[in-house]
Amino acid sequence: MASSLRTSLFLLGVLAVGAAQAQERVRGPIASFDGKTLAVGDKRLQVTDKTEIVFTQPISLADIKPGDFLGVTSVKRGDALVAYEVRRFPKPLNPGHRPFDGRADQTMTNASVGTVAASSGGRELTLTYEGGAQKIVVPESASISMLVPGTRDQLVRGAPVSLTHDASRVAQRIQVGPPKL
Repeated sequence: MASSLRTSLFLLGVLAVGAAQAQERVRGPIASFDGKTLAVGDKRLQVTDKTEIVFTQPISLADIKPGDFLGVTSVKRGDALVAYEVRRFPKPLNPGHRPFDGRADQTMTNASVGTVAASSGGRELTLTYEGGAQKIVVPESASISMLVPGTRDQLVRGAPVSLTHDASRVAQRIQVGPPKL
């Protein structure tokens, strides 16, 4: 009986630690940043010396070569996947093809570039990963970038961010792009 009680208390402790370490994602344009507090929508988050900042440096599709590892966010249009964001990563990260943001009409494909070709809808990427491949149309309007180290100077009003924060609202990682004009 005592062993069962100890096990239950241990599991409750593990769950409490897990809940304290849970991260929440926030996306949107920066409303303001005063050097310590970042406002995105109705969220106010603390930026500390431990907050990782990465910048989405714009590149062109011509900069993407076979063998590069990409993360591509797409929407389903009929039988086609149409990219709205293409990001080149320095190394493979979570390869595969899956729904994105819990929506049936959006997908995330993290994979290596097999080919880049012209297509009737724009340009087409063939991405390969263990167990599969996806052909994705990349229209001129798609955002194409690579991640580079970022700085607090890039946290300006209007800049789009995708970030994670902990339960105490301390930003853990901020991915920031150039402000939309």
